[in-house]
Amino acid sequence: MLGQGVHVALTPVLFLLLWQEAGPIEVPLDPTIQQKLKQPPTIIKQSVKDYIVDPRDNIIIECEAKGNPTPTFLWRKNGKFFNFGNDPRVTMQKHSGTLKIGFRPGERPEDYEGEYQCFASNDHGVAMSNKILLRVSKAPLWPKEILEPRVVTEGSPLILPCNPPPGLPPPQIFWMDSNMNPIPQNERVSMGQNGDLYFSNVHLQDAERDYSCNARFNFTHTIQQKNPFSLRVQTTEPYNDTSFNATDPYGGRRVAESRPSFLTPSGIQSSKMVLRDQELLLECIAAGLPTPSITWFKKGAELPAKKVKFENNNKVLRVLSVSEEDAGDYVCTANNNVGMIRHTISVDVKAAPYWLDKPTNLILAPDEGGRLVCRANGKPKPTIQWFVDGEPLEAKIREGSSNSVRHREMLGDTIIFRSVEIGSSAVYQCNASNQHGYLLANAFVSVLDLSPMMLGPKNQLIQVIENNRTFLDCPFFGSPLPEHRWFKNGQGSGLDGGHYRTYLNGSLEIKRTRREDEGTYTCVASNMLGKAENQVHLEVKEPTRIVQAPVHQSAVRGTTARFDCKVNSDPTLPVTVTWTKDDKPLDLRWRLKKDKDSLTISNINEGDAGTYTCMAKSAIDQDSVSARLTVLEDASLHPSLSSALPPGRPDPPMDLDLSDPAARSVRLTWIPGNDHNSPITGFLVQFEEDRWEPGRWQNLTSFSGDLNSVVLQLSPYVNYQFRVIAINSVGQSDPSQPSPRYKTSGAAPDAIPRGLRGWGTRNDNMEITWEPLQDLERNGPNLQYHVWWRRKDSGEQWDSGTTPSSNYVVQNTDTYVPYEIRIQASNEFGSGPESNVVIGYSGEDKPTEPPRQLQVSNVDSTKAQVKWKAVNMSSIRGEFKEYRLYYSRKSSLVPGLVVKEETKNKGFYTTADEPSGILTGLVPFSKYKMSMVVANNRFEGPPSNMVEFTTREGVPDAPKFFKINRRTLDTLYLEWDRPLEPNGILIGYKLEYQAVNSSRPSSPTILTIPHNVTKHTLRLPDRSTRYKLFLSALTQQGSGEVFAEESPHFSNEAYIDQVDIATQGWFIGLMCAIALIILILLIVCFIKRSRGGKYPGAVWVATVRKVLVRDKKDLPLDPVDHKDQDGSFDYQNGSSVHDRDKNQNSSDEDNKPLQGSQTSLDGNVKESDDSLVDYGDGGDGQFNEDGSFIGQYTVKKDKDETEGNESSEATSPVNAIYSLA
Repeated sequence: MLGQGVHVALTPVLFLLLWQEAGPIEVPLDPTIQQKLKQPPTIIKQSVKDYIVDPRDNIIIECEAKGNPTPTFLWRKNGKFFNFGNDPRVTMQKHSGTLKIGFRPGERPEDYEGEYQCFASNDHGVAMSNKILLRVSKAPLWPKEILEPRVVTEGSPLILPCNPPPGLPPPQIFWMDSNMNPIPQNERVSMGQNGDLYFSNVHLQDAERDYSCNARFNFTHTIQQKNPFSLRVQTTEPYNDTSFNATDPYGGRRVAESRPSFLTPSGIQSSKMVLRDQELLLECIAAGLPTPSITWFKKGAELPAKKVKFENNNKVLRVLSVSEEDAGDYVCTANNNVGMIRHTISVDVKAAPYWLDKPTNLILAPDEGGRLVCRANGKPKPTIQWFVDGEPLEAKIREGSSNSVRHREMLGDTIIFRSVEIGSSAVYQCNASNQHGYLLANAFVSVLDLSPMMLGPKNQLIQVIENNRTFLDCPFFGSPLPEHRWFKNGQGSGLDGGHYRTYLNGSLEIKRTRREDEGTYTCVASNMLGKAENQVHLEVKEPTRIVQAPVHQSAVRGTTARFDCKVNSDPTLPVTVTWTKDDKPLDLRWRLKKDKDSLTISNINEGDAGTYTCMAKSAIDQDSVSARLTVLEDASLHPSLSSALPPGRPDPPMDLDLSDPAARSVRLTWIPGNDHNSPITGFLVQFEEDRWEPGRWQNLTSFSGDLNSVVLQLSPYVNYQFRVIAINSVGQSDPSQPSPRYKTSGAAPDAIPRGLRGWGTRNDNMEITWEPLQDLERNGPNLQYHVWWRRKDSGEQWDSGTTPSSNYVVQNTDTYVPYEIRIQASNEFGSGPESNVVIGYSGEDKPTEPPRQLQVSNVDSTKAQVKWKAVNMSSIRGEFKEYRLYYSRKSSLVPGLVVKEETKNKGFYTTADEPSGILTGLVPFSKYKMSMVVANNRFEGPPSNMVEFTTREGVPDAPKFFKINRRTLDTLYLEWDRPLEPNGILIGYKLEYQAVNSSRPSSPTILTIPHNVTKHTLRLPDRSTRYKLFLSALTQQGSGEVFAEESPHFSNEAYIDQVDIATQGWFIGLMCAIALIILILLIVCFIKRSRGGKYPGAVWVATVRKVLVRDKKDLPLDPVDHKDQDGSFDYQNGSSVHDRDKNQNSSDEDNKPLQGSQTSLDGNVKESDDSLVDYGDGGDGQFNEDGSFIGQYTVKKDKDETEGNESSEATSPVNAIYSLA
């Protein structure tokens, strides 16, 4: 059956990636393919290599993997199989390889220290994790010791050793006194990298406090304090407290000065090794009096200013993110007024292995080939070792058959695969190692064999407009790569060439669609395993066009305006015509009437003025035309204009003349044209010049309607001619004839180039740009721009350059340096004014430092707090833009819910040392990963550590749908579907319903339904009441978003109500009562008739009486009744006396009296002489249209009126009823 859809796009949807022959396969993210795809295991989460744990917590060693079939896990500890099943403390998480080791008080976590490695396997291979070295954090106690007071001579150096206990990880050291006050550190007193406290020279005041070394163990959150040191400072002269001041700490006493000497490091030369990408810390602390100052330099090179930091009063040199070029000899000098000393530190940069080309997963079709490449570098150069499914590849090759050797070849860091076979899938591991570390990467080779599959919708209907470019899409997949062809109407040898073109992604292009292109197109994809096909049905439609468009018009206030809009379109496409006014939807009030081909506006007022747009739109195209309505003032308010309605546009001005020429002005005079009964409100002066844009008329200035001679301000070096346009309330006139030309003389530029800025396009240049002067600002030929620049705050001479273009590039600049810039324009007549100085910057480079210690905390269902350590601003190497957090949702914790991983980012602008921010918009009950970079305007820096976290369970979204399938009298049949995002584990559904049209307020009724049920039959308490139903899904966090419905949904309520009322007892009783009342009224009317009552309804009563009697006795009625003695009159048939005479010849049967009727006293039935004629002025009764009499109504009474009362009627049952009446 045809799929209903519309295809309007003019560009193909590239659903599949481009294919490459004999190369790896890119598998589309189609759920059907992913389910069928057999995939070897892939490690997706593991603990860090050096894993230090808190002894107070349970140990969790992470290992998670994905694959199809789902992988199984095993562990090795210290190279041997780890049978955790025999250890009750160790458990493995479900659907994961993560180990959890629990402890009770008194048990030893140290027993589980060692090297762990995880292996994940399924039918297609084995993947393995890094080797995880598990160690338990330690915070040993400080050894007990008794410290004697340290005796030192005033002015001598001193070292107070700390010797902290060896913790894991090492503790953080700081010095305090016994009163818990920090020891002030300065050029004279400072703590070294080893934790010792160094005094370059001792003052007598140093003995006023004691000194205690403190060690903070971050893992265990404990601080241990060493016994304090006390000092005794010996002096050669007595000390006077009043003589102390900061500039002379010795109070005028003579203390011997000394040359500098190094407290650390010792000697004149030392060496240090540092690993690539780590921080290099070099330290020099000197003794001497006065306190020496420390300076640093590097032999044979300058210190890299962007990577170097000086700390601890220049005693520490910190080099960030060390690279190979940072190796060399660093020299620190200590200098005072007595002498100078140097120490050379030779730095050798080594490198643990790092990736140059990391192997990636390879998916191949049978008989195809590919390669895995594993390239790494380091110092020393790492060795490469290959494994397959966790076993050394070399051993596998030696043990394998010649067939496996033929299909797989190992060449150092590369494995080459040729003509792979089905069943040869495996996971390969590359290990790159040297003495400083190792890298391990898993990459699987999967041999995929799939018959062709169609990925797009089946039997799609595509409607396009004639003569447009069209694409028919047919995405497919298979392995080996299928061949695909297109056929039309099941015939031909394939479509390609002419106005057809096929694409590798399966699309067919029709370059210009015509009527004869309609039909059914079949796309066929085939390979050695089979074939698949799909059909696309193409319909070519006529375009939608407005053939009679609205036109601009003017209308007088209070009159009517009409805009036409006649549309031609394809007869098979419904077209909607809508009107807008000034691009806003038109409110069709009572004065606006829209029909099929027009819009009519009656009683026009000023608010109706504007632009009206008619838009004709079909499902696949549209057309629109606009027209303006101008509302004119009612001419009756101006009798002098009434004879000339409607007003029109003015005539163009005439006889343009130029006078009073000057260097930059001229007078223009003209004669206005006829205003056509609408006063001229203004004049628009336009100009054209023949040098820059000949033939183009531009607006110069406007003037009020009462002027016809004006002075025009002009620009130099322009050959002008002018024209004038008159304006009134109706519109603009046609332009006047041009004036004679007028040429102004040249001059130096008056304008300063605008938009001056400087910004680097590379890291070693600065491009200075500006907006060029407009043509009328040039003021003369040979326009040039003079540019000056210099480094900001440098006091250097200005550098300059000249160019005719609008940019100038300054080369060989330092990275991101501020410059002062100014500019000036000049031509042959001279130079213009100079600009103000603006600040520009040379080019930016990539930031070198990643944000450190990225961590997440306070995670709830939709947000989390992010914290990190700030980077050094100098490492940004450009303008700081933001910290950019990249995060993605890896998976949902809801079993079976597949999510598409999409990377998002959020920026945080902060300059705090320990910044933080809130990440919002997270999906509950999901796994996320994130990392952070620092960004300038052009680049992002290296990423921080990767952090993974899990959001908490939240309340679910609304059910996907909720509907009432059917309703009976007292039952609703409900159906719904699970929420798209459960946001947790569904535990059920809450159904709440409440009467909405009941006369009495009612409380809602709540039902709880199991989570695996999506249908429910609801018995209603009251079948005649409408109910509002609310359905929401439940998790442990509560109920989610509500989906509301109102009953009934598919039934007709009016019909239900009729059926219900007809069965109600009160309704049946009411109908019976009404019938009884009608019967009594009929009997009363009959009695009234029998007594001679005369009333306008007597004809109807007599007729009813005759019917009743006939029904009772089955006898015919007389054609006329006879007048009784009581003067009664029969109004049946409305007959008169004349009419009765004609009925004398009726049958005898008709003339017989009614059986059971009452006769007069003499037993005769007299014929009534009463007639309708007696009630009027003549024999011809006149009636109006509704049958009532016209004229005076007169009543004729019998003289013997009372004689009728003497008849014997007492025994008549009718009379008995009458007596009741």
